[in-house]
Amino acid sequence: MSSFVGVVVSDQWLQSQFTQVELRSLKSKFVSVKSQNGKVTVEDLPPLMVKLKAFSALLTEDEVRQILGELYTDMSTEIDFETFLSVYLNMQSQATGKRGGSKHSSSFLKVSTTTLLHTISESEKATYVTHINIYLADDPFLKQFLPLDPATNDIFNIAKDGVLLCKLINVAVPGTIDERAINTKRVLNPWERNENHTLCLNSAKAIGCTVVNIGTQDLVEGRISAAKKIIK
Repeated sequence: MSSFVGVVVSDQWLQSQFTQVELRSLKSKFVSVKSQNGKVTVEDLPPLMVKLKAFSALLTEDEVRQILGELYTDMSTEIDFETFLSVYLNMQSQATGKRGGSKHSSSFLKVSTTTLLHTISESEKATYVTHINIYLADDPFLKQFLPLDPATNDIFNIAKDGVLLCKLINVAVPGTIDERAINTKRVLNPWERNENHTLCLNSAKAIGCTVVNIGTQDLVEGRISAAKKIIK
């Protein structure tokens, strides 16, 4: 007897945000649009999104188009199913904010209240900050945020988008990461940050860093214990 195989998403974190019922429903909607047009573009999403139960009473088609316009400069950009799921989560966050918040909003889009300040001493932090200020002072993107102040937690706040950690990996072992692959906009959307964190963790493993029990969510939330392991 064959076992049931549900909708599989390559990004495990992304898959964890949906039940199989939700994934099958969203996959069906996505495939329907793709069958009609041969592909799915950003422009196809507004009329699709407003028909979904999660958004039908909260966002208009124009509001969805406006949100997408802030994320994509070209509405003819073709997207795959996983990108569609990421867009869905972003829309879910927007809809949640519009109705005043919900305990069911995606954990990926929440601001973490976990700081774990006890895991690093002020002297350690000052050492890391000095290292960053010296070696990345002339970085084309990061120089706008430097020098960091060791008296604050700016080092961990700036680490949340993954750019700093990717740059530090290249300081340690030049050329490990093709910097063209790093998302370096001043304001990144959730899946762009996730791409940076995945790139960072995979590259850290490749150069011998110990990243056991560290996931992309730890970096998104700026958890000091996670960032510390990679910075070291």
